[in-house]
Amino acid sequence: MRTKLSRKSKSKLFEHRIVTVDRVTKVVKGGKKMSFRAILVVGDKKGKVGVGVGKASEIKIAIQKGLTNGRGNIILVPLTNTNSIPHSTIGKFKASKLILRPSAPGSGVIAGSSMRTVLEMAGIENILSKRLGSDNLLNNARATLKGLSKLKSPKQKA
Repeated sequence: MRTKLSRKSKSKLFEHRIVTVDRVTKVVKGGKKMSFRAILVVGDKKGKVGVGVGKASEIKIAIQKGLTNGRGNIILVPLTNTNSIPHSTIGKFKASKLILRPSAPGSGVIAGSSMRTVLEMAGIENILSKRLGSDNLLNNARATLKGLSKLKSPKQKA
């Protein structure tokens, strides 16, 4: 049975980490309109993680929008006893492709870029990863989420 959580209790459960804040412009009739795009990773470090994007004319509002967007895109990641993933997987999103492999206890998170942020916010402590293709931060974060969403716990596989 699922219980509904109030908005205040949801925000206390999840931590967030800002991946990047970029200044973007849009050419309109009167000139250029400047705004900010924030990419955030939201997670509880116990197996729940999400990536959010917010865009606004002020940085603070863009971050708030990214938080609400990230909380709406949360997935559940099965973890092993050693805080690793149960099996190898491949994540693809647009031009980004990455490989995630379980690792021995004590090896740490061997990942770079936004992949590291997503894996750490999910609570994964031992993992090997390799990024192939694009170096776009948002696409790599979403490819990591896709790869993690493909994971199945040993009980689900059986």
